[in-house]
Amino acid sequence: MQYDIPGAGTLELKTLILDLNGTLTVRGEIVSGVKERLITLKNLGYRILFFTGNTRGNADEIAKSLGGIEWIQASDGVGKRDHALRFDPATCVSIGNGLIDLELMKTVKLRIVTLQAEGVHVQTLLNSDIVTPSIVDALDLLIDPQILVATLRT
Repeated sequence: MQYDIPGAGTLELKTLILDLNGTLTVRGEIVSGVKERLITLKNLGYRILFFTGNTRGNADEIAKSLGGIEWIQASDGVGKRDHALRFDPATCVSIGNGLIDLELMKTVKLRIVTLQAEGVHVQTLLNSDIVTPSIVDALDLLIDPQILVATLRT
């Protein structure tokens, strides 16, 4: 999807890389409203997947309940970064919250952190472009171009 950002040019995003624990889920439960938004983003043409250390061991179940989205095991931040390099990071957006997401954030084009109940690591926060209060708000940035433009314009 293309977003025309006044003062910053065109932002072309094709792949949405998500974190699982603390981002798509809080305390192991999928955040309400996530599934519907992921369906909308898929319909807009995004490739959607999540990278996870799978701390709770429920990645297969979560992926299935979110419509069968792809997930990749990444046991550390370097693993997340290395996986992102396979997806043309110049057209990737990531949403995360933990220190494990730091290297991923440094690799992709657009970096969003969510400040939900499980918190956000300060280094990841400092390496983000946008901070949102929830995953739902982060996904809405991508669904409604006017929100993203208002946040990124110079």
